[in-house]
Amino acid sequence: MRADPPPVARSALLPVDPNQQGGPTVLRIVLGTQLRRWREASGITREAAGEAIRASHAKISRLELGRVGFKERDLVDLLALYGVTDEKEREEFLDLARRANTRGWWQQHGQVLPSWFEMYLGLEQAASVIRTYQVQFVPGLLQCEEYARSVIMVGHQAGAADEIDRRVQLRMTRQKMLTEPGAPQLWAVIDEAALRRPFGAPHIMRAQLDHLLEMSALPNVTVQVLPFRLGSHAAAGGAFTILRFAESDLPDIVYLEQLNSAVYLDKRTEVEDYLGVMERVSVQAETPVRSKDALRRLRAAM
Repeated sequence: MRADPPPVARSALLPVDPNQQGGPTVLRIVLGTQLRRWREASGITREAAGEAIRASHAKISRLELGRVGFKERDLVDLLALYGVTDEKEREEFLDLARRANTRGWWQQHGQVLPSWFEMYLGLEQAASVIRTYQVQFVPGLLQCEEYARSVIMVGHQAGAADEIDRRVQLRMTRQKMLTEPGAPQLWAVIDEAALRRPFGAPHIMRAQLDHLLEMSALPNVTVQVLPFRLGSHAAAGGAFTILRFAESDLPDIVYLEQLNSAVYLDKRTEVEDYLGVMERVSVQAETPVRSKDALRRLRAAM
């Protein structure tokens, strides 16, 4: 039989702040990182950890990535396995795990919310900086209600009226964080194609351009237009979003949305590639001041 692991060295642990901010999604990620460091410091494989809680190594991976909620019984078993014996430390961790299992406001829309998008909403609500490049649509956080409804109806043509209403409500509720205390910095580079592609009648596009001008006046919102005349550009690979968090132990995350799924990248090399692309496309795009002039010209032409 394998001997019980020795108590984990304090220097190997990730500090857990009992006042951790950022919402349940970020808290799950931070606690998952803590579990991973405890496991690695104890020299225990994911397979062995999975056996200890009667689960697979894949579940341990999901726990450590913060992709799933925590069962207290599993945590108690893992803490014992990893040699975490200090009662105060154990109780603090379990208390944070209970908080991490709380439901986010967006989960009331669960019937119209894909599971792969639910994690993004939690990260978005907790981010301190959101940088996005969009080529097909105006970013969801900057859509006016009429435009959002038109976009949603195109993507869910078979949806019932109440389902469409709930999706629109979800999108509008997401935007409230931009005007609340502690609002994140939003920096959006929007391809001219997204601004010229009509979703709905001309008055809807005019309302959307008006809304973009209004939102870009907020101190925490920067909007840049990437013009057609530029031709090739750094972000030719497609739309993406980079999320940055105030928590020092949480890495930047790149979000890539697909038709029926999404990819989350957090490896340093991958994130740095996208950060480089974002920096270059921000330089190539019109400045924020000139972008406002471009929005006004597009508005006048409609």
